[in-house]
Formats: sequence, C-alpha cells, structure tokens
Amino acid sequence: MPRYVIERDIPGAGQLSAAELKAISQKSCSVLQGMGPQIQWQQSYVTGDKVYCVYIAPDEAAVREHARQGGFPANRVSEVTTIIDPVTAEA
Repeated sequence: MPRYVIERDIPGAGQLSAAELKAISQKSCSVLQGMGPQIQWQQSYVTGDKVYCVYIAPDEAAVREHARQGGFPANRVSEVTTIIDPVTAEA
C-alpha cells in the first residue's frame, strides 16, 4: 500500500501544548476509525509552523478525505517512492 507524507501549514504548531496535541491526535484517530483500516497514521513531526505526517493509504484521495473530515489542512500530499536510510549507503 502506498505511503504518503502530508505537509500541514499550522502557524504556531511548535507552540501547541500537550493537551492541544492530544486533542488533535484524538480527532485524527476518530476520523481514521470511521474510515476503516485501509488508511493508517504512522507518525507526525511537529515543527515551528508545520506538521509533517506519514500515512499509509490506498490513494491520495483517502488522505485528503481524512484531512477534510478532521478539519486539518493538507497543503501538500506527496507519495513516497523510495525509503532510504544509513543501511542504503552499505548496499
């Protein structure tokens, strides 16, 4: 199944409290539960004014539908074509 990186422009994201991040996470999980197991949230990285999320989904439309239902921005959705890591250098 394809993997996607979602770039979300959220001004002040890095200043969100633990309670705010928990509420956002709970909303995301609630939407995912309603959409079924074909879309999965792996993790997110919170930076100053952006959140980068990694999802497994059947297609970009499913990622965008999750964002719509959750009320989250999805400013850029990019399909991951290859994953590299330090082991790649050894191959």
